[in-house]
Amino acid sequence: MPSRSYRWTICALLFFSTTFNYLDRQVISYLKEFFCTPAAQGGFGWSNTDFSNLTSAFTACYAAATIAAGWVIDRIGTRLGLSLSLLTWSLFGILNAFAGPLVSVHILIRAAFGIGEAGNFPASIKTVAEWFPKRERALATAIFNSGSNFGAMVAALLVPWCMVRFGDPYGWRLAFILTGASGFLWLIFWFRLYQPPRLQPRLSPAEFALIHADDQIPSDASDSDQARVPWFSLFRYPQTIAFITGKFMTDGIWWFYLFWLPDYLHKQFGMARQAVMLPTFIVYGVAIIGSIYGGAIPMALIRRGMPVHQARMRAMLIIASCPLAVLATQYFANVSVFGKMAPVLAVAVICIGAAAHQAWSANLYTTVSDMFPKKTVGSVIGIGTAAGGLGGVIVQKLSGYLNDAYPKTAYLLMFILCALSYLTAWTIMQALVHNHRPIADL
Repeated sequence: MPSRSYRWTICALLFFSTTFNYLDRQVISYLKEFFCTPAAQGGFGWSNTDFSNLTSAFTACYAAATIAAGWVIDRIGTRLGLSLSLLTWSLFGILNAFAGPLVSVHILIRAAFGIGEAGNFPASIKTVAEWFPKRERALATAIFNSGSNFGAMVAALLVPWCMVRFGDPYGWRLAFILTGASGFLWLIFWFRLYQPPRLQPRLSPAEFALIHADDQIPSDASDSDQARVPWFSLFRYPQTIAFITGKFMTDGIWWFYLFWLPDYLHKQFGMARQAVMLPTFIVYGVAIIGSIYGGAIPMALIRRGMPVHQARMRAMLIIASCPLAVLATQYFANVSVFGKMAPVLAVAVICIGAAAHQAWSANLYTTVSDMFPKKTVGSVIGIGTAAGGLGGVIVQKLSGYLNDAYPKTAYLLMFILCALSYLTAWTIMQALVHNHRPIADL
């Protein structure tokens, strides 16, 4: 029997693909302590800069590949595009388990892994644009995007467990194998349950009409029926520049939380591998709440009669103000003042920043489907995600450099950056698209 809410099944599939995307991505952050342990003590003997080179290589290749990934997905469709992306990143994720201690080998494999991961978000945002009306897109994006936090939470438990249970010689290898192989299960459900709305027999006529209620193109048209848009022509729109700006200035903050939070907890509070599991698990869990709540804010404003773009930007201004709390992280982390409560208070402030980022990200992604025709969504997302990856490379390199050169103040400086990036990005975006209109001439 055709369903009246099948679109949420599609959203669940995107949630789990994003979960596996971040589960595989997050492995290396919990292996940093082992990577940077001297070789005489059983580790790889890497420096902080070596580790930042590894994360930067992944981020750079991920960023560069998203441009091509968005363009390709706009042409071959989300069903094939997302499955190829997951297959690629899963295989290279497993391959990391067979690399030795040389950082250069891990960099090469992780770079290829980043190329594979690049397809997830362009495909997922395009899928949301195809399957949801505008008023529901921020919520749907928030739900699937929360898979990034869920994947990080699973990694927070799984990877340290592998290291403790199986030891340094084997635990790190098993962590790569288990996380990489888990994504193959998703492919079974994806091919069984996913078809575009116009080809999906489980979709009721009423839900099909709801999905396409505010489309500017006929509801029976597909991307392949429409004229292709030259890629470079997208740069002449201030809407594209606004999205690029938002991604460039804020994506790197999330990369910092993902890759450096365990290291921060270890250095600031002397937490061992097992000890970092709980606080990082909590941070990413709270971020899920922030993601979903952030996606619901503009939906509530739209229901009250506020125009879509105005509601989106109003919500993003509120969200961009929340990371200012991160300025207090190192103040609360002072053990001599707050004693045993210091790590609790510091983690609580970081939770605010992580939750705000996910709420911001859900709304930022949705601005693309608000402003651009569906046939260009994958390409615009790819361009913006590449800019975000470039920002991520800069943040990774900066963090590695500061930790080696100025270990006592490195994290204070990084948290200042985390606090101020969002309001700065919002101000520039608002100036670029103050008089918003959906693009209709593509």
